[in-house]
Order: sequence, then C-alpha cells, then structure tokens
Amino acid sequence: MKTVILPGGETVPGLGQGTWMMGERRDRREAEIAALRTGVDLGMTLIDTAEMYGDGASEMLVGDALGGVRDQLFLVSKAYPQNASRKRLAAACEASLDRLKTDRLDLYLLHWRGSVPLAETVEAMEALRNAGKIRHWGVSNLDHDDMEELLAVGGRECATDQILYNLTRRGPEHDLLPWLERHDIPCMAYSPVEQGRLLADPALGRIAGTIGATPAQVALAWVLRRKDVIAIPKAGSVAHVQENRAAADLDLSSDDLAALDAAFPRPAGPRPLEML
Repeated sequence: MKTVILPGGETVPGLGQGTWMMGERRDRREAEIAALRTGVDLGMTLIDTAEMYGDGASEMLVGDALGGVRDQLFLVSKAYPQNASRKRLAAACEASLDRLKTDRLDLYLLHWRGSVPLAETVEAMEALRNAGKIRHWGVSNLDHDDMEELLAVGGRECATDQILYNLTRRGPEHDLLPWLERHDIPCMAYSPVEQGRLLADPALGRIAGTIGATPAQVALAWVLRRKDVIAIPKAGSVAHVQENRAAADLDLSSDDLAALDAAFPRPAGPRPLEML
C-alpha cells in the first residue's frame, strides 16, 4: 500500500475510504458497514466523513461500523464553514465526536471557505488541537490564492487540502498541486472516479482493457501516481472495496499514462478550483 507523509512526519495510507452519501439508507446499512470493515482489514484505514454527509448519518455509520477498531484508524471529519468560528467550532467538533463514538479526530477539516475569516478558523483549530480533541487540522476546497492567505494568517500547521481531483478535473495540476508540493502539504482527492461517471467513458474502458484492469482501478491508479496525493473513493459493498484496494497495486506504465493524457487532457491553463 502506498503511503503519504503528513507535515510533521506521520505516515497515512495513500488509499482511504470516503463516505459521502453513505449511512442515508437503512436498506444499505449492513452492506456499507461490511464494506468499511473490509476496507480497514485491507489496510484502507484512513476514513473520511463530514458533519454535512446525511446531516451526521455518515459519521454515525462510521462510529457504529468501526468503533471496535478505532485505534487502527486515521479518522477524518469536516466542519461546515458556518461552524468554523471561535464560538462554534468546538461544539461542532464535539457533535462529530459523539456521532463517531470517539474522543478525538485524527484530522479535522474546514469543509469549504465561508464568511468566517481564515485567521479565526486557524485559531479555533489550534485550540481544539491543544485541547486534545483533534490531532491535525486542514482544509477542503481551498484554491491556490486561499492557501496563500491561509499560510499568511498563521496556517502553517495545515496538514492537507482536500479537493476534487480526477482524470476529468485536472485544473489543479497547473497551480494548486505544485504549490501544495512546494509547501509539503499533501492533497486529498475526493471523487477520484467522478462519483462513478468516469466508469462509463469508452476511452477509459479501452485503456483499462489493454491493462487488464477495471476502469475504476485505472482511474484510481492515475490519481495515486502522484506521491503526495491521497485518494478517498467511496465504496458501498465489499466487492467494490476489494476492487478499489487492488488499484493501489496497479502500476501504470509511461505508455498507459500517455494514453490517459491523450484521452483526458488537462486544461490549457489554470482555472478556478471545481467543487461537487
């Protein structure tokens, strides 16, 4: 399993598990719990969730599924931007901890930028870290200029920027990803298969066929090719988790990468960071 080093030296799996849209349907609950547990058994111990996902339902699913193996996990959650203030972040964090049935988060992220000044969010995050409620903090959906501002207002302890990055969303390669690499801040890529939409792409299917892999595995392996990028695909079944895990062992050749570049060219220049 590929690993990624966080600022400060801690090592985390390069392939984790996302939970967006999980925990929202009772008829899928058993399958989703089995999927999460299987992923952990396969080494995908970085689990990403958020208070926004199902209004806390995703966090509760994770807490129920993985409470018995909490110490094996690197647990990530995210706060709404309106909760990222001095007055509200501590309460939002406590609510997430309650739903997750744990006493600390390994990583707590600002979900996207809102009206709360970044300097205030940094202060609130550092207070939670000093209190032992979180071990690391970071951001999500912040673009190049936002990250420049974050560091300027004291955010040098930022551990990651979680962004939309996949074969069809390559804009960050121009400015944001090189900036993060220069500052030793790993990127966490959400929706690395574009919420499944990539899987129907005929060009990706042809390339996957020549490699002897599935389209999802090729798309994930392409994201994982960068040493400083963590991928967090969602999988709601054991079979899907097993398919994703195999992607971490798939090495794309230079010819494979050239074919993917031709099929999914990056934009000619920088563009605003995209979000889902």
